[in-house]
Amino acid sequence: MARRSSQIVGLDIGTTKVCVLIVEPPDTGPVNVIGVGTCPSRGMRRGLVVNLDACVSSIKQAIEEAELMAGVSVDRAYVGNAGPQVRSLNSRGVVAVSGRDHEVSREDVHRVLEAARAVNIPADREIFHVVPQEFAVDGHSGIHDPVGMTGAKLESDVHIVTASVSAAQNLVNAVNRSGVEVEAVVLEQFAAADAVLTQDEKDMGVALIDVGGGTTSLVIYERGAIRHIAVLPTGGEHVTSDIAVGLRTPVPEAERIKKRYGCALAALVDHEDTIEVPSVGGRKSRVLSRQILCEIIQPRAEEIFALVAEELARSGFERALHAGAVLTGGGSMLEGITEIAEDALDVPVRRGAPGELGGLAETIGTPLYSTAVGLALYGVRQRRAVPQRVPHPFLLSRVGDMFKGWLNELF
Repeated sequence: MARRSSQIVGLDIGTTKVCVLIVEPPDTGPVNVIGVGTCPSRGMRRGLVVNLDACVSSIKQAIEEAELMAGVSVDRAYVGNAGPQVRSLNSRGVVAVSGRDHEVSREDVHRVLEAARAVNIPADREIFHVVPQEFAVDGHSGIHDPVGMTGAKLESDVHIVTASVSAAQNLVNAVNRSGVEVEAVVLEQFAAADAVLTQDEKDMGVALIDVGGGTTSLVIYERGAIRHIAVLPTGGEHVTSDIAVGLRTPVPEAERIKKRYGCALAALVDHEDTIEVPSVGGRKSRVLSRQILCEIIQPRAEEIFALVAEELARSGFERALHAGAVLTGGGSMLEGITEIAEDALDVPVRRGAPGELGGLAETIGTPLYSTAVGLALYGVRQRRAVPQRVPHPFLLSRVGDMFKGWLNELF
């Protein structure tokens, strides 16, 4: 296959699926999607690699499918990183403005960001992102780019993201063993947010909730900047497990039933609706009320959003969500899930999916592909070399080097 030099690849390695997206950025207009590949994920558990060989096999299969569709060969990719090992905190740095004229320079910005990242973290973790939220010059806050302004004191509020170095390195190893070079590693919360959130939502205050297979990720934006990130240890595969146990059916059949007949709110289901449920051990299938299925799903859905509500309260930003919440990820496609979320969070909720894409846009215009689209869009911006307003000269060593550059797009 002839390789197109302009191709950009997003690789989302989740707990339940691996998704590969190949795009080509046109000179004008929307990004053109030329190839999509998906494969059930093996060797992953709650966002972590637990079986390297199985994970490599899944990645290869998804890449081959995308290559066949696009007619190109993949050798580099932007890879998503998530999982419970990702944590974050807010910090502040303060420095005196150097120079006789007290004009803020790029070097002053570098120094204040370095001061803000001087926090204690465990020895097995590393700072991967230092996300500027806003700057202040002589107490005047709300400044996005202070370079050129005059003052004696420069302050910066930042959001610091840390992750397990070993967990990230295992992910990189799996991708490399599949024959693909990791062009950059991007936190999946950032990628999904970039694919489905509007700038107005980020400015007003919004929570993006990505309901994945093994985990549910949360990222909060307020005044255009990231304020909080969290990963909760429950997701769509827990719903599937509940169905398998409750209906006494094999897990693959439980997944199929969930996708075809599932509803997170039993009140939305007609009492007369029925479903055919295969039994285990070769026993005859049974016909059950769909209401029973939904009564199994609803408690788990309520639990997921109860955990989200607790995390919002813990973050201190639950009253800042003036634009409400946006659901994405495969788990958000369940009927009735937005109603459950609205009841638990007490804010308006919408389902978010990628938009403004060309080519095979109809194929990937669902919440299932939000992270993969966000990863590809990040690569597009890198390729177009968008001028940066706030430089990212600090960070990183070892695996962290592959994270640099993402923050250039946040301001």
